[in-house]
Amino acid sequence: MPDIPHVIILGGGFGGLSAANEMRKNLTSSQVKITIVDKKDWFMVGFAKLWIINGTRTFENSIGSLNELAKKEIDFIKEEILQIDLQNKYIKTTTKVLTYDFLIIAMGAVLAPEKILGLSEHGMNLYDHNQLIEIRDKLKKIKSGNIVISIMGMPYKCPPAPFEASLLVDSMLRKEGVRESIQIHFYSPAPVTLPVAGVEISQKILELINSENIVFHDSCKIKTVEKNKLIFENGEAFFDLLLAIPPHIAPKVIYESGLAKAGGFIPIDRECKTSFENVFAVGDVTTLAVTDTASVPKAGVFAEGEAIIAAQNIISKIQSKKESSLFDGKGSCFIESGRNTASLIEVDMFSGTKPLTNLTESTSEHLDEKIRFEKERLTKWL
Repeated sequence: MPDIPHVIILGGGFGGLSAANEMRKNLTSSQVKITIVDKKDWFMVGFAKLWIINGTRTFENSIGSLNELAKKEIDFIKEEILQIDLQNKYIKTTTKVLTYDFLIIAMGAVLAPEKILGLSEHGMNLYDHNQLIEIRDKLKKIKSGNIVISIMGMPYKCPPAPFEASLLVDSMLRKEGVRESIQIHFYSPAPVTLPVAGVEISQKILELINSENIVFHDSCKIKTVEKNKLIFENGEAFFDLLLAIPPHIAPKVIYESGLAKAGGFIPIDRECKTSFENVFAVGDVTTLAVTDTASVPKAGVFAEGEAIIAAQNIISKIQSKKESSLFDGKGSCFIESGRNTASLIEVDMFSGTKPLTNLTESTSEHLDEKIRFEKERLTKWL
């Protein structure tokens, strides 16, 4: 009997879970062996972090267990990935050496607060699930002064999330009755709020946050953080509470394997292939160029779309078919208003000469849709 091809998936997030499920839906366990490797054994939809901050959700109620994958005949190994050997086609984890026929890298981006001097000592990391409760406590205690939200590197995950965070912070302060005596300032290194969405949508997001008296400062490239003070290349700003979006990098093992240049991400094409044979990569760990200046945003919905394409292309190869699938670059991200409504930023990255974007009205229906989006994925994948 011929050997069953082994597909190893590094990462159990949007990309990894989506790819594994797509493959298992189309091929039985006698046609393909699927193994997911991740150092954590839970999955969370990223936007639930903001609900944990505002107290409408707990961490425990926002996660699904990767150990559930066994019932779909998808193997799960909870271990650190120590080495990716692309020449000899094996993965080394804490205790194992795993050989693969096909590899999908879906390890996401790593938060790197250490790249900004003083950040870890003097600021909070808005994207770190370990800091969410502390952020909530600090927001509940603050009675006056300056709250600063600062994007400290591009690209970063889930482009609308920091703006959503500023609106939810505004909403929390209103509920506490202290909003009048607290200023919210937003600093970004970009010239507009959301470069990936274009000038028009950026202007609408600017109007949305300005309508809640949140002040946006563009082109502020961070140098260092001091106690209660941000030092930018072109000035400084004072804060009583700093909520930072730190720089993002790829995991160390990606650079060591030669998949990406130092500080960068893995380049892929629309088939989600890397430059190595039978090695695919999806989601935040990658960069997929759209134009000379634009790339596919780092967001769960795009990781999911890319992962389905990678899975389909592997299925095609396993079945010795010629056709391949291309990622269509379509996706949408929610932006919650802090007033029990949400809007959708709809993106079509490969629509023509430049990406097409649209911002819908902010409605309670879209907020319901956001809650459904999370529930559907946890149910469908695990």
